[in-house]
Amino acid sequence: MKILQKIISKPQKVKPGRRHVDSNREIGVITYLFLFLFLAMLVYLGYFTRVKAPDVINSTYNKRQSLLESRLIRGDILSREGNVLATTLSDNDGGYYRSYPYRNTFAHIVGYSTHGVLGLESMENYTLLTCDGNIADRISNDLAGRKNHGDNVVSTLDTAMQEAAYDAMDEKKGAVVAMNVRTGEILCVVSKPDFDPNEVIGRWDVLSESEDSVLLNRAFLGSYPPGSTFKIVTALEYLKEHGGNISDYGFECKGSFEYKGSIINCYNEQSHGWMNFDDSFANSCNSSFANISSQLDKKRFADTLDELLFGRDLPLPFKYSKAYSDLGVDSSTDELLQTGIGQGKTLISPIHMLMITSAIANDGILMKPYVVSEIQNTDGGVIRKTRIREYGRIIDETYAAGLRKMMREVVVNGTGRRAFDTQGYDISGKTGSAEYSSNKSLSHAWFTGFAGTDEPEIAVTVIVEGGGSGGAVAVPIAKRVFDAYYNK
Repeated sequence: MKILQKIISKPQKVKPGRRHVDSNREIGVITYLFLFLFLAMLVYLGYFTRVKAPDVINSTYNKRQSLLESRLIRGDILSREGNVLATTLSDNDGGYYRSYPYRNTFAHIVGYSTHGVLGLESMENYTLLTCDGNIADRISNDLAGRKNHGDNVVSTLDTAMQEAAYDAMDEKKGAVVAMNVRTGEILCVVSKPDFDPNEVIGRWDVLSESEDSVLLNRAFLGSYPPGSTFKIVTALEYLKEHGGNISDYGFECKGSFEYKGSIINCYNEQSHGWMNFDDSFANSCNSSFANISSQLDKKRFADTLDELLFGRDLPLPFKYSKAYSDLGVDSSTDELLQTGIGQGKTLISPIHMLMITSAIANDGILMKPYVVSEIQNTDGGVIRKTRIREYGRIIDETYAAGLRKMMREVVVNGTGRRAFDTQGYDISGKTGSAEYSSNKSLSHAWFTGFAGTDEPEIAVTVIVEGGGSGGAVAVPIAKRVFDAYYNK
C-alpha cells in the first residue's frame, strides 16, 4: 500500500512533445463529438419535418394551427377527377369560411375543419395549411398583405361511385366502402346516418350528442358481427387444412346442426338438402359450415385469423376499429361453431372486410389502402405523389383462386343472384345476415365482393344495420356502386 501511495504521489515527468499530442487528441475528440451531435440534430430535424411535424401540427392542442389559419387560405380537397369537395371562400365581411359543395355526400371521409377536425380535413391538416406555391408570388402576397393559398389535396375518391353509394343507402344505417384491388386506392366511403359539414358550427351540440352517432364513420370505426361473410375465412381454413381439396366434402342439411350439445340453425331454419362444399358456400348454409367448423384445428384457425390481421394493426392511414375474435386453443365447441359462421364474439369493420376481399381478388396480395393520390400547389404543380405499395401476401395464391371461384358461384347460383345481371363485367362475392341481439329475427345485412371484366379490378363492401337479408338488401346497393364504376 505504501509503495502504491508513493507512486501516486510522485510527480510524473511528461515530455514536452507528448503534452502537445495529448492536447491535440482532446481537441479532436471534442470536435468530432460536436460534429456528431450536429449531424444527429440535422437527421432528427429532417425526421421531425417529414414524419412527426404533420402529427404535431394536426393536434387539436397545437395553437400553431390558429396562427397558420390566420396567415394562409386553407387549401382545397379534390376528387380524383378534380371536383372540389372542400374549399375556402370569402364572406362579405372580409373573412373566410369553409365550404363543402357536395354537402352530406362526402361528409365522413372529407370531414370538417372545426371542432376537432374530421376525415381528410384532419389527416391532411398540415398539408392544407402549408404553401408550396411559386416563391415570387408568395413574397409578393406577403408584401401586399395578402394571404397565400395552402396546398391542395387530390383524393382517390370517385365522385360517381360516391354518389351512387350515398343514394343507394338512402335512409338506411350502415356503410359502403370500395377500393381498387390492384392499387389500394379507396374509391368511395359512405356512412349513414350522415350530416352536412356546412352546418357543423351551427349545429355542433345537436350533432355531437346525436343518439344515432351521426359523426361516427361506420366504414372505418364500426365493429359488427360479420355473419356469413366470415364463411370466406372458414372456407379458407378448410382449404388450408385439406391442401385445397374440397371434392370429398358432402353434407345433408336439415335446417340445423347439433354437435356436442351445441345447436346451429340455418337462416330462417331453411333446409338445404344434400350439398357439396361449393353448394354450402353459395347457399350460405349455417348447418354445413358448423359441421365444417367442427372439423377444424382451433390453433391453426386462430393462426389464420392472425394472418388476416384480426386483433392486429392494419396498414391504414386513418383511424379504424381492430377486428376481434376470441377463438383459441381453449375455446369451447360452441365458440368454435359460432366463430365458423361469423357469430359469437367475432367483430370486424367494413374496411377490414373489404381488405380481405381485395386480397382474395388480387391473388392473395393485400395492397396498402390509401385515400390521398397527390398533393398539388395552387398552380397545379405536383408536390408529392402517393406510391402504390404492397402490404404483402396474406392468402396463398392457390387458395385465393379457390375462394374466387366459390364467390362467383354465390352470384351465379347462390344467395347473391341479385348481382348476376350486369353489362360487360362479372361480380363475385359473399352475402351475410349477422345476428346482433338476443332477438334472432334481427340481423345486419352484409355483402362483400369484387368485380372485373377479364380480371378483378375493384372490391365493394356493404353493411346495412338491421337490414335483414344480405342478398335482398346489401347486394342491390353494391351492384349500383359497381355499375357506377363500369358504366361511366
